[in-house]
Amino acid sequence: MFRHRGKNRTYFHNLKLASALSFVAGIVNIVGVLSVKILTTNITGHFAFFSEEIFLKNYSNALVYLVFIICFLAGAFCSSCIVEFSSLHKKLRPHLIPLLMEIFILGFVGLSGIRLFEISISDYMIAGLLLFAMGAQNSLVTRVSQSVVRTTHLTGIFTDLGIELSKLLFHERENEYRQLKKNIALKLVIIGCFFSGCIMGGFLYMMINLKTLLLAAGLLFGIIRYDKLLYRYYALKRKLR
Repeated sequence: MFRHRGKNRTYFHNLKLASALSFVAGIVNIVGVLSVKILTTNITGHFAFFSEEIFLKNYSNALVYLVFIICFLAGAFCSSCIVEFSSLHKKLRPHLIPLLMEIFILGFVGLSGIRLFEISISDYMIAGLLLFAMGAQNSLVTRVSQSVVRTTHLTGIFTDLGIELSKLLFHERENEYRQLKKNIALKLVIIGCFFSGCIMGGFLYMMINLKTLLLAAGLLFGIIRYDKLLYRYYALKRKLR
């Protein structure tokens, strides 16, 4: 899912990447809304709230929304810097550190919901950390898929889906028609997995609260292991030929 770039990257690589990480983003999205009543997977709404607070001259509240926006930006920036640095060193896997960073953040916030660990963090800190994690994930996925896949919000996905659905009415060439159908299927997978993550995350939050994020962290760790095992399988298969 993460190792292949450029011409070596196939539609199915993007399909697996999109389904797995959009599901995780869906979980984070609903947990953020239910736990702290703050959007934690995108910043579109925060710009509106930021502008509203400026208009109402509630500058302290406006500063909070500005910090949220910066947290998402910082996550995207850090993730991209790590990928860029790792790409210069062949021994390092560019996707690994950003994913581990996201796992650590989701795990930390999830553990704060367990009384045994006595981790006390404010609602604003929870929102800031989750926004940072989602900025990092979105940046990583965008770079790996060469801007084909977005996983943390659906505005652009629905826009692209609308454009591609309209093109179905006018394209007559068979190869273009097949590619359009594949693109539409990818968008529908992202939407479906994001929605499924929201639904499952919502049900789990009603039972285990913030600990739901530990499931998201576990899924990410499983994705890393799956990708590594699959890579080893194909490497061994090539050697045996």
